[in-house]
Amino acid sequence: MKYQPRNKALVLLADGTIFYGKSIGIEGTATAEICFNTGMTGYQEIFTDPSYYGQIMVTTNAHIGNYGVNDREVESEGIKISGLVCRNFSFIHSRPDSNGSLKDWFVKHNLVAISDVDTRALVSYIRENGAMNAIISTDIENIDALKEQLARTPKMEGLELASKVSTTEPYFVGDENAPLKISALDIGIKKNILRNLAKRGAYIKVYPYNASFEEMQNFSPDGYFISNGPGDPEPLVDAQNLAREIIARDLPLFGICLGHQVIALANGISTYKMHNGHRGINHPVKNLVTGKGEITSQNHGFAINREETEAHGDVEITHVHLNDHTVAGIKMKSKNVFSVQYHPEASPGPNDAEYLFDQFIENIKKSKA
Repeated sequence: MKYQPRNKALVLLADGTIFYGKSIGIEGTATAEICFNTGMTGYQEIFTDPSYYGQIMVTTNAHIGNYGVNDREVESEGIKISGLVCRNFSFIHSRPDSNGSLKDWFVKHNLVAISDVDTRALVSYIRENGAMNAIISTDIENIDALKEQLARTPKMEGLELASKVSTTEPYFVGDENAPLKISALDIGIKKNILRNLAKRGAYIKVYPYNASFEEMQNFSPDGYFISNGPGDPEPLVDAQNLAREIIARDLPLFGICLGHQVIALANGISTYKMHNGHRGINHPVKNLVTGKGEITSQNHGFAINREETEAHGDVEITHVHLNDHTVAGIKMKSKNVFSVQYHPEASPGPNDAEYLFDQFIENIKKSKA
């Protein structure tokens, strides 16, 4: 491969701190909240996860791009991150069944990415000082202009982003002759969630983020699902009202990540912005019902209030994060409702959390009996 000179680039944080690196060859600027993911693999799934919409991703794994991209390994249509910061970017990929290089994929989607950044120092800084907005750019000579642009970037707290990634029209997934029917609310749904439900005998109709209970009920579903997604859960008033309607009728309901937070809010439990979110494929969770530990994939910057959950008379904590004891799962005592803060479809264990889909299907079958 012929050597090509690469322009300098930078990461400018909201507090004025700057980290320098090099452009991978795509000139431009991107602003968003900056976050990091500790996963050692699965970068393509991360980049296409709708939950990362509106975020600049810092990867802690030292090598990104070494196995290229594959059309089958996407969680949505197109890249959802706002930009990428990494240590070593591989322009050459070596996996036999890849469909091309990561660089070409980024060029196709016009994604600004910079490498040769001291990501260990950057991640340590974010961990110490908390999540904040940032700007990455190849225009390193105009720091003042970049600071002005960064100052205009809205903060994640209070930001509604589900409407930016949700489907605009309902669509179907699975076999229409399947024995079970599920109405799913798309507030940033991942494709592998739908695959996991479909392979368990469900025919799913996926609805836009602002769908009403009446719209979803017209499908005559056996159960309801509220998906993962980006942004602050508090502005999702329509989704919270939907969850309240489902809960009031004691219909089977399962929520993942943002859906978990929506269900908590529907029960009067507040959410809060975390100092640093949980993002990676190595997060330890304890199932308080079984006493077993699970290695989980997580991607969230908000969490539900533990004290309020413990004080709630009809909500039980079923899972806790072992690193910081945040709530990782709940269920309602008198209703057919449960949710988790992590991603069972991502299979980092690899099968530690797949039982949650089985549990949802069993809940639906029991309600039909």
